[in-house]
Amino acid sequence: MIRKLSVIIIFTVCATYSSLGQVVNIGQKAPEIVQFNTNGDTLKLSDLKGKLVLIDFWASWCVPCRRESPYLIKAYKMFKDSKFKNADSLVIFSITLDSHRDRWLKAIADDSLNWDWHGGDLKGWRNEAAKKYNIKAIPANFLVDGDGTIIAQNLRGERLIETIKKQTVSSRRLFRWRH
Repeated sequence: MIRKLSVIIIFTVCATYSSLGQVVNIGQKAPEIVQFNTNGDTLKLSDLKGKLVLIDFWASWCVPCRRESPYLIKAYKMFKDSKFKNADSLVIFSITLDSHRDRWLKAIADDSLNWDWHGGDLKGWRNEAAKKYNIKAIPANFLVDGDGTIIAQNLRGERLIETIKKQTVSSRRLFRWRH
């Protein structure tokens, strides 16, 4: 009886662990994300290779997420056309954990989230990307370089701006004086 109970417990723990999603850390390649945009077209993270990508997990009902919106807007406006160490522009890939399309679209409009990469599958917390990235709380984000490597995560407020700024290529030119 004890042996059967032990086997059941081990099986349950293993099944639970495998359903949690993988651990995603700085220095690893970002797992592929496939979501639908606001028009129902497919968006893939792999289509953004060569760009600095901020993957942002959020929802219309998430008050802390909505409080981060001004920083996302500021970062996007400041850096969308910048050159980076190994990327040619900044893209924000916003992934909603909403389950109501109308609330999602209203939040995008109300917060003036004026970038093209808004994705979701409208499965709420069962969102496929959120499961893959093991998202347990929002807001959550990952900064991915042009090669697809995660270089930072969970950036908030001005720290988001400063971290992105550190990835830019300086526009200053250094001159060498000739003798």
